[in-house]
Amino acid sequence: MSMLTPRGLKGKQYRVTGNSYPRLGRPPRRGRKVVMAVGGVLALGLVSVGGIQLYDVFTGKNKHGAAQACASPGATGKPLAAPEGSPSAAPGAVPGNTAVPQPATVTVNVYNATDKAGLAARTADELKKRGFQVGQVGNAPSALDRKVPGTAQVLSGPGGLGAATLLVSQVASATSTEDARTDATVDLVIGDAFTALADPNQAAAALAELTKPSPSPEPGHC
Repeated sequence: MSMLTPRGLKGKQYRVTGNSYPRLGRPPRRGRKVVMAVGGVLALGLVSVGGIQLYDVFTGKNKHGAAQACASPGATGKPLAAPEGSPSAAPGAVPGNTAVPQPATVTVNVYNATDKAGLAARTADELKKRGFQVGQVGNAPSALDRKVPGTAQVLSGPGGLGAATLLVSQVASATSTEDARTDATVDLVIGDAFTALADPNQAAAALAELTKPSPSPEPGHC
């Protein structure tokens, strides 16, 4: 009978008798399996992320592609300006950095496109009281006479967009149109639905709304 310390028995001593021996198991591999499993999960995750990025690149669905797909202002830098002879999409709104001037610097031509006599003259007098400079007063040209179904139509050239915004705020539901004139004058063409200028408080609130900055689009949204 002998005293042995077989390898793998962690220093324990066993007494060997006859033909019976202690069973020597293989060293545990649990730690190695855990490491291999974690490595496999990480590798699979990297492959998945790479595949998604490649898909986004080739399909144009990445953030940069979405931003580039958003519409940009027109080449003229005046996205809100309407084509000549047509109402603008946002009546009276100030495009770009166009500043709204003071009434004293704005010259308004007042035209009556209705069959109500004296309407242009009364409106011109009220505009003078509000500080505007009044130019021509009379009947609307034939192209607009009795062809303004709303309250009023404001016409201006590229140099009078800010003045047009100011004037639009003075008449509820007025529309704005840009024409080819080269000066800063604006025309107020009175329509069938017009009764009077807006109350000064209402005009001030309307001007604040028209000049309110548009919110910036969220990343990836137009």
